[in-house]
Amino acid sequence: QVQLVESGGGLVQTGGSLRLSCAASGRTSSTYARAWFRQAPGKERDFVAAIIWSAGSTYYADSVKGRFTISRDSAKNTVYLQMNNLKPEDTAVYYCARTLLTGDYTNNYYRPGEYDYWGQGTQVTVSS
Repeated sequence: QVQLVESGGGLVQTGGSLRLSCAASGRTSSTYARAWFRQAPGKERDFVAAIIWSAGSTYYADSVKGRFTISRDSAKNTVYLQMNNLKPEDTAVYYCARTLLTGDYTNNYYRPGEYDYWGQGTQVTVSS
């Protein structure tokens, strides 16, 4: 079992910043990558960013490139999402997730089905 706990969400004005954290515990030694997704009301869960745990390679959705940065602290088993220049369309519940290396991650990193454990989510609201 793996437990993922997100924190850092909140209410911020347009142009503001937030830093999300996701701490992992349990059987995490086999983790290949960790990722952030988000889901707005009435919409599907969308990919935001991912990081290969050992190499530190990163992937980003086009909508957040240049504004969001994913990073990790291996000693703390924690992944972060620094979000700058936030926009109202960034409003959503943000979830972190993790995956084992079970297939072609390079071509599937954005698919929610690629991930086996999820956190409970943290709300991010950007006011205009």
